[in-house]
Amino acid sequence: MIDAAGLRVMRAIADEGSFTAAAASLGYTQPAISQMVRRLEQRTGTVLVERVGRNVRLTEAGLVLARHAGPVLAALDAAEEEVAAIAGLRSGRVRLMAFPSASATLVPRALSLVKQRFPDVSISFTEAEPPESIAALRAGECDLAVAFSYEGTDVARGEEDLDQFVITPLLEDEVRLALPRSHPAADRDTVQLADLAGEPWIAGCPRCRGHLVQLADAAGFRPDVAYETEDYVAVLGLVAEGLGVALIPDLILRTVHHDDVVALPMQPASRRTITALTTPDLGRVPAVRATLDALAESAGAQSTAPTTRQPEPSFSI
Repeated sequence: MIDAAGLRVMRAIADEGSFTAAAASLGYTQPAISQMVRRLEQRTGTVLVERVGRNVRLTEAGLVLARHAGPVLAALDAAEEEVAAIAGLRSGRVRLMAFPSASATLVPRALSLVKQRFPDVSISFTEAEPPESIAALRAGECDLAVAFSYEGTDVARGEEDLDQFVITPLLEDEVRLALPRSHPAADRDTVQLADLAGEPWIAGCPRCRGHLVQLADAAGFRPDVAYETEDYVAVLGLVAEGLGVALIPDLILRTVHHDDVVALPMQPASRRTITALTTPDLGRVPAVRATLDALAESAGAQSTAPTTRQPEPSFSI
């Protein structure tokens, strides 16, 4: 009923004492002020201005509006300034979720890029596997989710409709076999997965275990999962001690290695796709867009980095 323009007019009339002076202070014409007052009186259902000769004075209802106009208009001005800051990337908040191996590789560089370019943009980060991060995005608990899917599956494992999201591919990530350096197959260029049918296996998150079972089933065996951990440093440690073999993605091998573990291509080959998800509306928010661009840039740097048969370590375990 009562709009900001009407409140500005009521305050100007209270301050200036006439339609003409109020019009001059606001940059309107006098007829425009009269029309706005009449419209406001129609909306409120009462008289707001009493004309006394060439001057006017506010009725009791008019005085109420003029009194409340100050704090209301100040709040609107503050809101406009805050929104302008967000739109101009002078401010803003992004809630990011990513799975563990991305949080150790893609995410740190992306956060650093945003901080360098837009120091007043705040990004909070939570680690979560898909589809938990997808559910959080759907529930409005995060703004941007970094997820992954193996060939033949989607990031939500088919449990949810993804049409409502904008999905941006970031990286294609090869999955390799991690073997103890003392393993008889460690000197091969490529290992057939079926050749490891009798080995104990080390598996990670539910999605990764499911992928291992799917690959093994296609190769004609059921894997004996002897150890389960989502910590790839622990996986490499277990492999190094000859306690089992494991599947490890290239993204991890670019940051972590163990001197007593070799990572080899396998047949049949396996890859996973790493993506960033948000909603169409959030994708238009400048801070979210800037974070998505930074993730894409970080992924581009990862995809051009060489992954050798035994990658150089960023640290040893």
